[in-house]
Amino acid sequence: MSTDDQDDALFKALGHRARRHMLDLLKKGPLTTGHLCEALPQIDRCTVMQHLKVLEKAGLVAVERRGRERWNHLDALPIQAVHERWIGPYAAYAANMLSALKKSVEQSEETHAAAETTNGDTKGT
Repeated sequence: MSTDDQDDALFKALGHRARRHMLDLLKKGPLTTGHLCEALPQIDRCTVMQHLKVLEKAGLVAVERRGRERWNHLDALPIQAVHERWIGPYAAYAANMLSALKKSVEQSEETHAAAETTNGDTKGT
């Protein structure tokens, strides 16, 4: 699977609130499919399995079979990759832009204050 295809699968997986909720549950530790079904009573078992399949395809869930149980483990590496590729650089860009804006506003305020002082001094003489 190409990087773009993997990214598409990841964003598709993160695009559904039930799957994000499943990831939140798995963040605390591995859970069996049965435990996930119990934690999501509004979703039937078949739908939980479908969501898990999407998460697995995206690389967000690794499955371990122990006898008849299917243990689902969170794999956060794809999310880290998104952070490194997009979130980190965009956050740095936004922080730089905000810093530049702050400096510009401060310089403008200083210039405005200096002009008022100068104008105020000449009006009083």
